[in-house]
Amino acid sequence: MNTTITLHLRRKYGERGTNGTIYFLGEPICHTIELPWQDNTPNKSCIPEGRYRLEKRVYPKNGEQIGIPFVQGREAILIHAANNAERELRGCIAPVTTLTGEGTGDESVKALKELKALVYSLWDMGAEVYLEVRG
Repeated sequence: MNTTITLHLRRKYGERGTNGTIYFLGEPICHTIELPWQDNTPNKSCIPEGRYRLEKRVYPKNGEQIGIPFVQGREAILIHAANNAERELRGCIAPVTTLTGEGTGDESVKALKELKALVYSLWDMGAEVYLEVRG
């Protein structure tokens, strides 16, 4: 059964970081932190708004992660743990349990575990999972 499931990331842009919330079927799953919007500059900007297919990726540094492979002009975009976008992210998205400021949050490892459990269970059921990113 090929089902398509879309998670929705709603963002608020700030000068020091981008904060958001990921929703599944209208329910919030976790908050997110990213770098501020810098015209999609690699390693310095959050990714552009759009709809992205999520894929399971294995990276030497980060192990198995949720990857966002088809971001125009970018590569190796992941959803991985981080509590401070400026210090720990290079264009990726980090789930967090609580937002503490622009581009900062708490308990990222816990939030990532919950998000991975959801996405992996959808993949296990044969679904294609997309992330729709909007402001």
